Amino acid sequence: MKILIYSYNYHPEPIGIAPLMTELAEGLVKRGHEVRVVTGMPNYPERRIYEGYRGKLYMTEERNGVTLQRCYVWIRPQPGLIDRALLEISFVATSFFQALNGWKPDVIFLTIPPLPAAVPAAVLKWIFRCPLVVNLQDILPDAAIHTGLMSNQAMIKVFTWLEKFAYRFADRISVIADGFVDNLRDKGVPAQKLALISNWVDTDFIQPAPVGSNKDENPFRIENHLTGKFIVLYSGNIARTQGLETLIQAAMHLRDRPDIAIVIVGEGKARDELQDLRDKLGADNVTLLPFQPRELLPKMLAAADLGVVMQRVM
Repeated sequence: MKILIYSYNYHPEPIGIAPLMTELAEGLVKRGHEVRVVTGMPNYPERRIYEGYRGKLYMTEERNGVTLQRCYVWIRPQPGLIDRALLEISFVATSFFQALNGWKPDVIFLTIPPLPAAVPAAVLKWIFRCPLVVNLQDILPDAAIHTGLMSNQAMIKVFTWLEKFAYRFADRISVIADGFVDNLRDKGVPAQKLALISNWVDTDFIQPAPVGSNKDENPFRIENHLTGKFIVLYSGNIARTQGLETLIQAAMHLRDRPDIAIVIVGEGKARDELQDLRDKLGADNVTLLPFQPRELLPKMLAAADLGVVMQRVM
């Protein structure tokens, strides 16, 4: 089968949707399928086009049997409303022509976000006369509204229309959680369109520490001076939607427990803002670290006594 994956994020971006789509595409190739991916120039999480990809409108490369068709996107380190709109518009426009530049797919697999990409994907479905599968990694615009990232009423109307458009033209919609199923059914999406497919993890790569092993011999603990500590770990995206300032505020109540360490691992710019808050509050029991190399991820996760998943609720 020839599969066209439409995804704004892809390798070498280290977190979020990119590793998932990379593993999906390469896994499909291993199963004998032909895969090409239409994606943006890598820029996340720094929000800056990676070295080697700058100044290019289009670029095609191959990685592990997957054809990658990259396209220009408008990106700024501190995007305002107009910059965010230009980002969405640029990907919609440039990606459409990249998707036309290749073989006819048997199916189009679109991952959301970004939501506006549903428009070119639907047009391509009509041009190629093939089914469109929409993979929802987040419910938009609900998530942006509930976390306060989107308050402009005109933008809310536009994105609400785009959401309905995406659901209408999708032949199937895969979602990652039970709550997503309930949300879409409440919005009138037919149940027969929906499929619950949770995100995956490579259990050959991510494994717990061996039973009975000495946790303080873990390299992550040793390197970051965390031996003898009960580690509460958050690792991943640092953005407004996570509300990680709450974790730092909670750490204030544990300052009389030197045996407990709060560790936050994430992207540089937002990490600096958390650093300022930590210093302002005097929460010296919080350790802030940059993203770790992927090969160190299993050791980092195994070092934790408690893993924290954060999500702001408005």
